[in-house]
Amino acid sequence: MKHLLYIGNKLAQKGNNPTGIDVLGPLLEKEGYRVSYASSQSNKIVRFFVMLFKTLTTKKTDCVLIDTYSTTNFWYAFWISRICKIRNINYIPILHGGNLPQRWVTHPRYCKLLFHQAYCNVCPSEYLRQAFQKMNCPKLVSIPNAIALDSYSFKKRKTLRPKVLWVRAFAELYNPLMAIAVLADLAKNYPEAELCMVGPDKDGSLEPVKNLAASLGLTVTFFSQLPKSAWVALSEDYDFFINTTHFDNMPVSVIEAMSLGLGVVSTNVGGMPFLIHDQEDGLLVQDNDALAMSEALQLLLKNASLFGEITEKARRKVALFHWEVVKKSWNDILQNPYL
Repeated sequence: MKHLLYIGNKLAQKGNNPTGIDVLGPLLEKEGYRVSYASSQSNKIVRFFVMLFKTLTTKKTDCVLIDTYSTTNFWYAFWISRICKIRNINYIPILHGGNLPQRWVTHPRYCKLLFHQAYCNVCPSEYLRQAFQKMNCPKLVSIPNAIALDSYSFKKRKTLRPKVLWVRAFAELYNPLMAIAVLADLAKNYPEAELCMVGPDKDGSLEPVKNLAASLGLTVTFFSQLPKSAWVALSEDYDFFINTTHFDNMPVSVIEAMSLGLGVVSTNVGGMPFLIHDQEDGLLVQDNDALAMSEALQLLLKNASLFGEITEKARRKVALFHWEVVKKSWNDILQNPYL
């Protein structure tokens, strides 16, 4: 069986939310692939050098998988790809960054080197596939982010309560302050409204969020990090899930929320309109529009039949992300004799 080197931010055991490397890597191992990883170092600079060292020194590597993002982490993907070219090793960028199309605008030369020379480019979302296609990027393969669907029990909610869940890292990119603004408006008509926010503090955003919630006298529960099983269990006590991010692609947390039967309301940024069809399997609002998100929640609270229709359709949609479906596409790539 082939030996893979997976490059990404493997930080779930360090208190961060799981990323592609934490989810896809173990699933590939279960399929029989030998998978090595880099890196789990907390310090970003140390992590980068461990990635470089591992790519330079790992022997018998058939292919390097690279989780590819649009912010500063874009650069580790670029330099890993250069080492792969020097060593004549095939590499596959897995496109996660919701703002990657902007990278083509600001750094076209680097993007062309990284993506044009790849064995293939895996697009988890139709949004990125279309964006990269417009840039004439070759070798695009659509494979959605995978989840083990049998780990997520769909709960059919009959009595709806204004209990809202938010699961993401506390970082400016994900706009956690908007969640507090949403709750503040929701509480005007639903004084019993509650919000639970789950995620690590990435850039110091947590404290301002806590301070704002306290100053407004809102009922907000905070968890810095929960194992997957714990937040899935926690979701049983909530009816809605909000996604407040400024940029996004195909977030696993939203896919998980859809699989659990939560009513999802999200900003319509990046790849979100490709994941959620407004008024069909979720509701979408403009970026940073807390009032519109509150109104969307209230629409669902007042209309249980609409909530039921949306959540049922969402569950059917995310069945397409089940690993038992997705793994065929990965096997088609990784078992290619020319890889």
